[in-house]
Amino acid sequence: MSGAFLILASATALSAPGSPLERGTVSLVLANRLASAAIAACTRIGREAAVAVVDRGGNLVALQRGDDVGPHNTVAAQRKAFTALSTKSSTTALAARAASDPTSRNLTTMAELLLVGGGQPITAGGSVIGGIGVAGAGGSANDDRCALEAIADVFPPAVPGR
Repeated sequence: MSGAFLILASATALSAPGSPLERGTVSLVLANRLASAAIAACTRIGREAAVAVVDRGGNLVALQRGDDVGPHNTVAAQRKAFTALSTKSSTTALAARAASDPTSRNLTTMAELLLVGGGQPITAGGSVIGGIGVAGAGGSANDDRCALEAIADVFPPAVPGR
């Protein structure tokens, strides 16, 4: 057998059905960077919040809470992060869809999902790798703002030509 054939056969075996999948997920370091960035974003608008970051499997990786944020917000932040991850959608968009689309209204009955603004999927390389949820910043618009600013801070948009 030639060396080229062996390399081709090995590459084919790695992508064959039944092979392990390799996918990105949120690390502890990344989760803490996102949570800290969201806390900082909320502080810039004079608010405190609870921030949760979940990995690709929906597991809580990081949770940070401002000093004066009610304890229920830690649960809300985690559920928002999980909802954004599992639906691959912002919780604001999902809430709007459930309110306007009769075929999506049943989403409000799923206990695991929280259809309130403040949850955003975290993407890398075109794939959803986790979710971030912010709660307690004075309404879903502020929660969304803090989550989006955190993602933009940690994953700055690519600038063409750089």
